[in-house]
Amino acid sequence: MTRHFYTLDVFTGQMLSGNPLAVVLDASGLDDQRMQAIAREFNLSETVFVAAPANPANRASLRIFTPGREVPFAGHPTVGTAVLLGLLDRGNQPGRLEFAVEEPIGTVPCTIQVLGPEHAHATFTLPRLPERLGALPDNATLARGLGLDEADIGFGDHQPAIYSAGNPFRCVPLRSRDAVTRARPMGDAFARAFDVGTDGFTNAFVYCAEPIDPAHAFHARMFAPGVGVPEDPATGSAAASFAGVFMDFEKPADGQHTFVIEQGDAMGRPSRITVSLDVAGGQLLQARIGGEAVIVSEGHLRV
Repeated sequence: MTRHFYTLDVFTGQMLSGNPLAVVLDASGLDDQRMQAIAREFNLSETVFVAAPANPANRASLRIFTPGREVPFAGHPTVGTAVLLGLLDRGNQPGRLEFAVEEPIGTVPCTIQVLGPEHAHATFTLPRLPERLGALPDNATLARGLGLDEADIGFGDHQPAIYSAGNPFRCVPLRSRDAVTRARPMGDAFARAFDVGTDGFTNAFVYCAEPIDPAHAFHARMFAPGVGVPEDPATGSAAASFAGVFMDFEKPADGQHTFVIEQGDAMGRPSRITVSLDVAGGQLLQARIGGEAVIVSEGHLRV
């Protein structure tokens, strides 16, 4: 049989930038091994498989695979798939709609604004608030893993730590955008620095407070070579985890806070991720991740 698929560029309003995503519609009958093989075939950061929801009140059920493994939740697949389904539901006509999708982590509410043909903006509410899972090795070890100097690690009150809003990320603050640009995974040294915890998801989300665009707040990169993602142009689930970093180290006042993370510039795939927080009593009540996406291609798989 054949299965309809689309590819989109996510966290961007322009084709050939942002983070590419493949979305396979009508994934019924595909087993885990077949979905993993298809994800390897596309060889993008993630591939989404869409099926009917368990709860008919929801729009769809999603499963998300990197080239190396399935993940229970991811940001750019959620935004991209919400955009695609919104465009299909509205026939590319501008307007707003809301629905929820089911992911292994839980039900994810989405709001979509169709901006024009094959172009929309989507925001989703985090199904799980971020939490700090633990510390990372000493700064010297982290620096060796990233090919940096120890003095490059940290800025302000920010310190390295592991955070998760469904996928755990090793968040490493760097003192400058130059340090972020110079960072790279250093083979075994990278594994020694970041293969910590029990999740088996070795990664590094490095960031600084020197954005390219002064209207933005942070500049970032994400490396996860162990799951087939040497570098990711945009990582929405890392941005979700980063909401916890922001709460711990920026200590925002009560109210609503919105900021933009730049990612992908070092790869020539500029991506812009919007993070929104609702804070009350010094606690994070709710967080949302948003961004634009555009359809790039569509076709059929003969599987």
